[in-house]
Amino acid sequence: MRTLLITGGTGNLGTFVVERLEREYNCILLSRNDIANPSFDRSFYGLVHLAGGFAPGSVTDTSADTWHQMMESNVTAAFNVIHAALPKIERPGRIVAISSIASIERFKGAAAYIVSKSALNALIEVTAAEIGGSGITVNALLPSTLDTPAMREEMPKARRVPLDRVADSILFLLSEAAANINGALIPLRA
Repeated sequence: MRTLLITGGTGNLGTFVVERLEREYNCILLSRNDIANPSFDRSFYGLVHLAGGFAPGSVTDTSADTWHQMMESNVTAAFNVIHAALPKIERPGRIVAISSIASIERFKGAAAYIVSKSALNALIEVTAAEIGGSGITVNALLPSTLDTPAMREEMPKARRVPLDRVADSILFLLSEAAANINGALIPLRA
């Protein structure tokens, strides 16, 4: 059974995705400390980066602390774990990250979040370009509002992406069928 490293595996999305992935993979969940200072002593098939955060606020009312928190949660954490994981990923291997549809369909009121997810997209595309042809693919899913209990309560009338569709999309990107998909930013709309 192939091994996956997973960040953000204990949140609403993460818990659901890990349960699905464990049917086909040996899943190792990374903690926040593991992401901040990653070090891997053995090889593995892939990295599924689910960790991230959200904070509302326009450019004029977002604090510097919120800005830094969003950059840390959504970009720096991804860079740290991808940078440390790349030398240990087997060939063929996979990296799949969760970004947000807001990074390409921007709206008011979430400046730091949108900018940080846009930067994550750039990190995915640059990494894919740099390691293209190595046997490792790097892609991101960009879901709209997810169908989590919190989102059902907060936005009861909104259309939401079912978590099983996110998990299915991750499973596809991890599969051999997706071996030629590299550097893709794939929207998942409700």
